[in-house]
Amino acid sequence: MLSADELERYARHIVLREVGGPGQTALKQAAVLVIGAGGLGAPALLYLAAAGVGTLGVIDDDIVSLSNLQRQVIHATPDIGRRKVDSAATQIHALNPHVNVKAHAVRLDANNAMSLIGGYDLVLDGSDNFETRYLVSDACFLAGKPLVTAALGVFDGSLTTIRAHERNADGEFNPTYRCLFPEPPPPGTVPACAEAGVMGALAGILGSMMALEAIREIVGFGESLVGRLLMVDARAMRFETLRYKRDPANPLNGDKPVVTDLSGYR
Repeated sequence: MLSADELERYARHIVLREVGGPGQTALKQAAVLVIGAGGLGAPALLYLAAAGVGTLGVIDDDIVSLSNLQRQVIHATPDIGRRKVDSAATQIHALNPHVNVKAHAVRLDANNAMSLIGGYDLVLDGSDNFETRYLVSDACFLAGKPLVTAALGVFDGSLTTIRAHERNADGEFNPTYRCLFPEPPPPGTVPACAEAGVMGALAGILGSMMALEAIREIVGFGESLVGRLLMVDARAMRFETLRYKRDPANPLNGDKPVVTDLSGYR
């Protein structure tokens, strides 16, 4: 049940026909894990907290630095030197005391991925490296959890939703992250944001869209991004959508799956 305070807080959601009381209750009952409290995770966490997601988990082993504040809007100048998960938890509690925050001050790896991801209904991946993205996508498939994943370039970004453990209306498995990107790029070919830079407001756009997609997955309105990659070009302010399908040769839910655990990451 929603309290009187929650009914007032979420009134603009509840009057939406697509959300209403049942949708808001579903948000309250949901547990969402956000990987990374950085450029993408920061706005995603804020909007998920504001929306009333009942339990928010955040994984990050980093501390807040001055250079983070240009885009990681969940942290403030007095937070410099604090663990990002603690800073994020403080801000979430200040924004919405109804949200239960679980802070995981660890680096996600093959040893803890299944236990951490298994405790949540939905995962948002805002990590900044390819190894983690593949690890998260594989772990979500093995754990049977939906995944909203986004990536940032200098002036571009992308977003998609993965439900590869489920079948579509035709009885076929949905595509995996590996169907979209079979292999990570060679080391050194994609510069880190510290080298190439990143537009802070673009991180805010993609992170907010991650939160919107997560809310859609929980409440169940509209058309999700399963099998669709949304691409954002901030230079031209252009949005395009690319459809992609399951690759029968992919190692997760392909015709001859070979990835059955995370041992390949150890």
